[in-house]
Amino acid sequence: MKLLFELSGENPTLPFAELACVGTLLEERLQVAVAECPNPEVTRRLAMTQVVLEYLGECEPRIPAFENLLRELAITPIGTFAGRAKKVHETCNEHNPSSQREYERVIGDMISGTVCLNNPETEYRAILSQDRCFFGKVLYSINRSAYDARNPGKRDFFHPGVMMPRMARTLTNIAGVQAGDRVLDPFCGTGGILIEAEMLGAQAIGSDFDPLMVQGSRQNASQSSLMLADATGLPFQDHSIDSVVTDLPYGQSVCIKKADTMDNLYADSLDEIARVLKKGRHAVVVTHKDISGIARQHLTVLQQHEQRVHKSLTRRVLVLGH
Repeated sequence: MKLLFELSGENPTLPFAELACVGTLLEERLQVAVAECPNPEVTRRLAMTQVVLEYLGECEPRIPAFENLLRELAITPIGTFAGRAKKVHETCNEHNPSSQREYERVIGDMISGTVCLNNPETEYRAILSQDRCFFGKVLYSINRSAYDARNPGKRDFFHPGVMMPRMARTLTNIAGVQAGDRVLDPFCGTGGILIEAEMLGAQAIGSDFDPLMVQGSRQNASQSSLMLADATGLPFQDHSIDSVVTDLPYGQSVCIKKADTMDNLYADSLDEIARVLKKGRHAVVVTHKDISGIARQHLTVLQQHEQRVHKSLTRRVLVLGH
């Protein structure tokens, strides 16, 4: 089924990469994507998507072109409907000179049926981004508040500087985690990535060199397998793990062997990740600096992304494979 996605604006590239876990990306614009998805229901797992719509068509972002599109579609909804329009922030008005309200008026005028703005049975939406106007029927909105309810500060065990649930889910999705997969986080910390893997039905496995983190993760990720282990010598057989998702350590508070430097730790850990990861599967690793040069010595760098957390911290995301 061809779907239209209204994406969040929190990152310029990660939302598009995340869509690969549910379908094939066909088209992308600022905060908008079109993808072919065999099973639309699985799109509910997405963290950086706001609204999922059935794709109905697209045109130039001009009122006459939009009127022609609706005329060709000849939509007659069952029950009440509402028409909404959104101009994506930063979209150039040179491409989209008409207001959102004008597009909404056209929807109301050209779709046969009873308009109900408060509680419509069907909602149609035009999304104007850059040089295109996309049109679709809303299937559902993603419940993003559920991620806020899993805020790290609300867990039984808390440690500052941890990854937020929405980001942890996004990375788990980008890794291609499926139900039943063995998913490893070798620097599991407080278990945030493990929690998201659990919710996707995976067999989540967490390890850490710090006993305090392992103990804390047991409180937070109750369905995961937890163990005290050195990420440079993982207790797993070769190519026995389906996916690896991890936030590599940094800073003076990190518990590592005293003989290690950070670069040595990254290199040795990536060597172990390459050893345990199944062929054809992905590892997603995050760190505070560009380690793509180190990563290329052990795995193929498939994607690179950045996420600015605050003034002094930008996360670098690498998607790796054999």
